[in-house]
Amino acid sequence: MKILVVGGGGREHAVIKQLKENPKAEKIFALPGNGGIASDAECVNIAATDIDGIVKFAYENKIDYAVVTPDDPLVLGCVDALEAHGIPCFGPRKNAAIIEGSKVFSKDLMKKYGIPTAQYEVFSDMEAALSYLDTAPIPTVVKADGLALGKGVVVAFTREEAKDAVIAAMQDKKFGKSGENIVIEAYLEGPEVSVLSFTDGKTLIPMVSSMDHKRAGDNDTGLNTGGMGTVAPNPYYTEEIAARCMKEIFLPTMNAMNAEGRVFKGCLYFGLMLTADGPKVIEYNCRFGDPETQVVLPLLESDLLEIMLAVTEERLAETEVKFSDKSACCVIAASAGYPQAYEKHKTLHIGEKALPHTYVAGAVKEGDALFTNGGRVLGVTAVADTLQNAVRDAYELMEDVSFENKYCRSDIGKRALNA
Repeated sequence: MKILVVGGGGREHAVIKQLKENPKAEKIFALPGNGGIASDAECVNIAATDIDGIVKFAYENKIDYAVVTPDDPLVLGCVDALEAHGIPCFGPRKNAAIIEGSKVFSKDLMKKYGIPTAQYEVFSDMEAALSYLDTAPIPTVVKADGLALGKGVVVAFTREEAKDAVIAAMQDKKFGKSGENIVIEAYLEGPEVSVLSFTDGKTLIPMVSSMDHKRAGDNDTGLNTGGMGTVAPNPYYTEEIAARCMKEIFLPTMNAMNAEGRVFKGCLYFGLMLTADGPKVIEYNCRFGDPETQVVLPLLESDLLEIMLAVTEERLAETEVKFSDKSACCVIAASAGYPQAYEKHKTLHIGEKALPHTYVAGAVKEGDALFTNGGRVLGVTAVADTLQNAVRDAYELMEDVSFENKYCRSDIGKRALNA
């Protein structure tokens, strides 16, 4: 089989490494991929958002199967365009990817079908939003409606912060069209849990739960980032809570999308808050999370390609999806200064010990040399019998990675271990 994977980050590298394990995968292309992914797939310099370019490449190269992983191409209808040319895909069609593409849609969906989430209001008029914030409970959460590279959500602890977030989105157009509508929702408290799931629209199978570390600094301080590390499973996510989520959130979401004529096939991500009133949805994603994928897939014992094909062909119910009962820890190496200003093009060395466990997010290859090319450069993942050992091993592997200005948080997994 010739397989095409759309995207070029650490998540895509994790997916490609798993797909490679199936002997059917004779050739894997990554569009655009990156310098680190180039050791596991043939990288082709076509942007993940260049739908026409992706379709043309897939058609001309007789691609047998495509895996579309990032949010942007999914929301733009990449799967629809590939399927129209007879290329089967893993990933939701455009009308289902809206579950991430529009916060207003997803909040209204939950309200309509009684899926637990925070109380909220939707605004398309800035003055109305600012007026609402004069009396809204604080803290509150302000969300841009559309995709905003994970930066469209502000947790405001003062009225001033909340109003600044509204003005930035609606007047200053900080997120372009994504901020034309906004959601203002109640602030929820409790441990956060990420749960990815495979679904073919008829069956939904959750993957191992995980805990992300979004803040740039130790002890969850500093700015929000795309994620500085993850651990799996999440200790707060007990069997009892998992059963409740399946009944109250996961299956109702799948059924709600079916009822709306928006059958979701692919990876449906649930961002959950375990509140005193029970689990509630903070957000949906229409794809694998990053860097959650880098801890979840290394724990997958079944064959990823076979699962993906089963999702596409709507036969997930008869396919084995088995996860190890071990623990995993992924530590991210970023360029100092991330997520703000940082320097690129630093020589990147990944030692032999770390290489099999490394997922590269931002690197460029020049000749035989690798150079950094992003804020988040790579993640290393260790799997062990206990979370404590997985954390220890991940930090040991990270010592085998070097580049100037390398920055890692030193406390990934600490919160989970304390739990």
